[in-house]
Amino acid sequence: MITAQGRALRVEVRDGSTTPLLLCNGIGGSLDLLQPFVDSLDRRRAVIRFDLPGIGGSPPPTVPYHLVTLPGMLAGLLDRLGYRQADVLGVSWGGGLAQQFALAYPRRVRKLVLVATGTGMLMVPGRPRVLRHMLTPQRYRDADYAAAAAPDIYGGSLRDHPDRVKELLHSTARVGPRRGYYYQLLAGLGWTSLPMLPFLRQPTLIMAGDDDPIIPMVNAKLMAALIQRCQFFCYQGGHLELIAEPMRLAPTIETFLRDGQT
Repeated sequence: MITAQGRALRVEVRDGSTTPLLLCNGIGGSLDLLQPFVDSLDRRRAVIRFDLPGIGGSPPPTVPYHLVTLPGMLAGLLDRLGYRQADVLGVSWGGGLAQQFALAYPRRVRKLVLVATGTGMLMVPGRPRVLRHMLTPQRYRDADYAAAAAPDIYGGSLRDHPDRVKELLHSTARVGPRRGYYYQLLAGLGWTSLPMLPFLRQPTLIMAGDDDPIIPMVNAKLMAALIQRCQFFCYQGGHLELIAEPMRLAPTIETFLRDGQT
């Protein structure tokens, strides 16, 4: 447990010889969910994972927070760990946090990777029947519910093999209190990065699946057009492909991060 900006966070660090890769998870997801992806990265790559307040093993905050206020917490986390700079990867909701951190603390972010994410309130949304599942943490608490909803929610490889979601979401992940999920959901209200994307200066890799029911690919294409130093990569798959099929995506991320690495 590490305290950053007054918030207690469960943190896991894998030591390495590279610039550390700070991972920002999706809504309701504990740091454990990203283990398959971490295992697929170069063993020499330093990796930092954390649970947001009220998620996984981090205690819930006394009052709700917002995406605009969280970058200071990430900067404080890097300070506590002794890192001046990091590469940052955000997936889904975590992609919003990664964008906000890069905008608020540009010198702390060397490179930015955005996976299956969008621009917040101003974006092309998924279908209502899909998004209604996101209003509740039930998929993290009920494995059968998660498997039944997986084809509609996540698409990609889970469309044909929905039972795999039980392994991905329930085998090792830690579930926090329900209010932690709702605090994270509320944190994105009113937030958008859309008008700020031209001001992102970091080299950025945007990755999007061709079968993502939650965040349609058109959002990634729009982001790639607005960010100046951007690479766009389309992969076959859905919203959870980073952890469902990490061996397919990790090499592209490694190549991007390794380019110019000191």
